Amino acid sequence: MTRAKEIGCVVMGLLVVSYAASAMAAMEHKAPMSEAEKITSALSAAPTDIGTNATVMDWPAKEGAELSVLRKGGEVWTCLPDHPGTPGNDPMCFDRPAMEWAQAWMTKQQPHLKQPGLGYMLQGGSDASNTDPFATKPADGESWVNSPPHIMVFPSGELDMKMYGTEHVHGAPWVMFGGTPYAHLMIPVQ
Repeated sequence: MTRAKEIGCVVMGLLVVSYAASAMAAMEHKAPMSEAEKITSALSAAPTDIGTNATVMDWPAKEGAELSVLRKGGEVWTCLPDHPGTPGNDPMCFDRPAMEWAQAWMTKQQPHLKQPGLGYMLQGGSDASNTDPFATKPADGESWVNSPPHIMVFPSGELDMKMYGTEHVHGAPWVMFGGTPYAHLMIPVQ
């Protein structure tokens, strides 16, 4: 596997975990969207050629519930709209392995990817924590982690923590949820 694929897979996974947990905690932060608005939001996460054939899923209405299908598409990419539990605009799209990572994260099970996964968050993101995959709000004295538009790489193995830092404000790739089974690489695209 190439380093770029490993990086993309890692990044994607971390974001998915962070967003699912955050949605359950703070759904009242944003006005509800119509189904059409959710589809438009979800598709804004990735390049047009990916979104055109992507399946669009919606966040669960409550913790432990299943994702629901907003629009059936192909089997390669799955997109989710802006997460209702975060303050930022943070839709995302995942390829099949990254979606496996996301499902593991949302169900708090360890991911076991056979190949790296890739995800897009071209609107950026906001997460409760860069280190805790299940945080639903920032820790006391901390702020939301606001990330620029980025690509996520979800590795099928462990990331080399010597290669990347965990600091998200310097414009270079960083590891989200480092030291956990949900570690992934975040690669800014601006």
